[in-house]
Amino acid sequence: MENLKAEHLGSGREPKHWPKPSLPEYAFIGRSNVGKSSLINMLVGIHRLARVSNTPGRTRNVEHFKVEAPKGKGQQWMLADLPGYGFAKTSKAERATWEAMIRSYLRERENLQCVFLLVDVRLEPQQNDLDMIQWLGAESIPFVIVFTKSDKLKQPSIVSNVALFKRTLKKTWDTLPHLIITSAEDGKGREDVLSFISDVNSRWGS
Repeated sequence: MENLKAEHLGSGREPKHWPKPSLPEYAFIGRSNVGKSSLINMLVGIHRLARVSNTPGRTRNVEHFKVEAPKGKGQQWMLADLPGYGFAKTSKAERATWEAMIRSYLRERENLQCVFLLVDVRLEPQQNDLDMIQWLGAESIPFVIVFTKSDKLKQPSIVSNVALFKRTLKKTWDTLPHLIITSAEDGKGREDVLSFISDVNSRWGS
């Protein structure tokens, strides 16, 4: 799949600082250091579009990007890189500010089509990921679970960890959300995510 055109539109904590909601939009959220920026860069095929840091908690605002399919494909959309949650080394007040901003964005962003909730496939189910899944469900916000860092495990461990996550979700979910396994290192899952976005985009405005 070809690289996409993409540009950074801006950064902000309030709706007045965000781009006009004129295109379908997809939010990327997850625990701090789960690999949101790396996955975004892999998806669009631009190495340094989203800033990657080894320091958790570096993303403080909603970072917006405009993405365009190669010439002739006729698709444009926006993505939003949200601050990571679960980073313990920030102040309680700062974490509360991030949480309020994230929840306000997810509830009120009128062009938001889907949330990609990133989960580190190497870890057992984390409570703050499960809490976010329950909250998205309660708010009726469409979401997809995207497992990251699959290149760090052998296939049997990936299968086992994803199965454990599914069993955990089945305790509270009758129908499981859509799941995609990815790796920013080797490009695994890129076509799955972009095909999902393309399908949703095709229904935009209908």
